[in-house]
Amino acid sequence: MCNLYSMLSNQEAIRAITRAMIDSTGNMEPTPEIWPDRMAPIVRNTPAGRELAQVRWGLPSSSQALFQAATKRADALRKKGKQFDFQELLKMEPDGGTTNVRNVASSTGSAGTAPSSAASCLSPVLPSPTQQASPRAAEHRMHGSPAIQAAR
Repeated sequence: MCNLYSMLSNQEAIRAITRAMIDSTGNMEPTPEIWPDRMAPIVRNTPAGRELAQVRWGLPSSSQALFQAATKRADALRKKGKQFDFQELLKMEPDGGTTNVRNVASSTGSAGTAPSSAASCLSPVLPSPTQQASPRAAEHRMHGSPAIQAAR
């Protein structure tokens, strides 16, 4: 998964291209910027059929990333002379997630790339501006159809 996408298509086009039978998005507006840890449309398989839904974009952060963030927060509290319980601080560390898994051998990477249909979804988006220069992205823009990003 890369970090920035845009979704400028409408619900009807997404449902048609993905054959989604259930739409739980409500009135879905175009989304010119989809950032990590923000809501974004996906198409996923459910027991009732394919569903177009709005979900939080990204994968959970690795335990190492959360530990490093909590350590940084603890260092700042130490500089201020404040008392804290590191284990409690670690539990309370917000998980902003990750969207760019480079090490697929890591637990975060393998969870995000496992070939499990239960963990897979289709994200009807256009690539980031740097990726839009590709001939495939130009073809999608010309035909007005969303690119489909397979995400797990």
